Amino acid sequence: MTGRAGGVSAAPYDSCNLGGAVGDDPEAVRRNRSRIAGRIGADPSDLQWMGQTHSSTVARVGHVEQLDATDGVVTTTPGLVLAVLVADCVPVLAADPAAGVIGAAHAGRVGAADGIVPILVQRMLDAGARLDGIDLLLGPAICGSCYEVPSALQAEVEHVLPGSACETSWGTPGLDLRAGLRRQALEAGVAAVAVDERCTMTDDELFSHRRAQRSGTTTGRQAGLIWLEN
Repeated sequence: MTGRAGGVSAAPYDSCNLGGAVGDDPEAVRRNRSRIAGRIGADPSDLQWMGQTHSSTVARVGHVEQLDATDGVVTTTPGLVLAVLVADCVPVLAADPAAGVIGAAHAGRVGAADGIVPILVQRMLDAGARLDGIDLLLGPAICGSCYEVPSALQAEVEHVLPGSACETSWGTPGLDLRAGLRRQALEAGVAAVAVDERCTMTDDELFSHRRAQRSGTTTGRQAGLIWLEN
């Protein structure tokens, strides 16, 4: 997972914004992405980005492609770096190392409710992964204590993603998407699910869309990255 620090973007995107559709200077984004590639020993041309739209579409790729309206990607190609952009939504990174299959997905409220994680897992199985061989990471996201939603919306999401309904720290209806996604993945038979408990809303080292909204500004995007070694 990347964070806010270490880039060249000016405020309010300071400084390592990797999102190309949030209003930041495109050259700054390009330089930030190049820096991130260098940190992991990859060429910038090997990073597979997605045109994320809160869909449940998962693509399988063998090389870098333009992926419009896509929120999940799977590959078996070593050296191809899968990237998922987030700033409160859940970044999902998954791997079956023995089978040589990896996946990444953007699980916001809509995508999570629409089954982006089970779809990602199925695409990995189609690519040769074994269900009991998949390890899954749910990265930094807005936590249930901070993610306030109307009670009707909470009930709607809980109906399709059991375990996600919660109460915020101030006693109102909330959603803990990572709790619901973890339960969903484990009940489906995924071998292991790890959770990075950091909350984007309260951790100033991470970008948060909701935190920026509350201050009347905008913000950048961090990325979850996963790749198979050559």
